[in-house]
Amino acid sequence: MPSFNEIESENNPKNTIIKYARKLHEKTGRNVIIYYSGWLTVDEEISIDDLDKNGFMSVIKDLDKTKGLNLILHTPGGAVSATESIIDYLHAVFGENIRAIIPQMAMSGGTMIACSCKEILMGKHSSLGPVDPQIYGIPARTVIEEFELAKKEIEENPKSTPFWTILLDKYPSNFLFECKNTLDWSKDILEKSLKYSMFKDDNQELVDKIIFELVSGEATKNHSRNLSPKKCKEIGLKIKYIEYDEELQDLILSIHHACILYFNSTKSCKIYINHRGTLLSYDLSDKEKYL
Repeated sequence: MPSFNEIESENNPKNTIIKYARKLHEKTGRNVIIYYSGWLTVDEEISIDDLDKNGFMSVIKDLDKTKGLNLILHTPGGAVSATESIIDYLHAVFGENIRAIIPQMAMSGGTMIACSCKEILMGKHSSLGPVDPQIYGIPARTVIEEFELAKKEIEENPKSTPFWTILLDKYPSNFLFECKNTLDWSKDILEKSLKYSMFKDDNQELVDKIIFELVSGEATKNHSRNLSPKKCKEIGLKIKYIEYDEELQDLILSIHHACILYFNSTKSCKIYINHRGTLLSYDLSDKEKYL
């Protein structure tokens, strides 16, 4: 595998990404789509949103859909609605024949997309993350737990009512219901995604266990927690280590390094690329425009 410095010396990260994507396509016989956010390299969190559908449509347009898909993901997650829409679209185009590849991190909504695939390829350094939706930057699960604790303590000690009134007044009207609905929605998407391909023929008990492990605060503790491939295997996900195939590992990590260099050398903060050479970039200088 070329080193990071060697890839940088090529001085054309776009061509380097496409070169290795083509090699990955040739090795696997599968379409390759790269969906990368630069949230670790730019000063803004670039989340999954409704504009992403345009990017996916553009890089999918001329592919042979019968060959399946290697979907390379690097994202912090994002809107539940947009995540569900992307999953539904990918299933409509490629059916069950999708493999997720996580060179470094696919968190939250990125984990949901990965769980919608038939298997997930990860390096020993790679991470998925908890699937606990955030509303206005606040974990929905945490809000629900806070209200439940308030109810319990007020019932046990009515004198605590003023304290809890002040504390809970920070939330807008109907915020608790919005949190409950969004959390239930996320669980439904995750269940539907897992049962579509990865666990099509497995029992409901296994799917329920994975949902608990990914969504429950009791299991995940914190939204930013990194779940290693070992942990992901332990909770029941179908994980394959990229280290099992040195050539495959080299191709995947070369794509990853070239993508990071692309963000470092351009104003781009999100990119969509296929192995045929189509590349779309979401530019920080004009967030409403795809270049």
